[in-house]
Amino acid sequence: MTKTELVSKLARANPNLTRREARIAVATIFGEIAAALSRGDRVELRGFGSFSVRQLGARRGRNPLTGASVNVPEKHYAMFKTGQPMHRRLNG
Repeated sequence: MTKTELVSKLARANPNLTRREARIAVATIFGEIAAALSRGDRVELRGFGSFSVRQLGARRGRNPLTGASVNVPEKHYAMFKTGQPMHRRLNG
């Protein structure tokens, strides 16, 4: 499902919302999740899952083209873990 499809489903499920209002609601939710993650906060949506930020430490890597060693800087990435109700729904 794309963001546009999500907006369409939200607008159809809530006749009191216009498509524009549904688009704003979806953008606001995603924006707040992204802002919380960028601050290093954890976002938990009960029954659905939780988003958190993980850290991958700096390390020595290898350039696959030349074989030379390179320093790879520390990275942060978003993780998602399903909640138990969602896990059960997906796995029967």
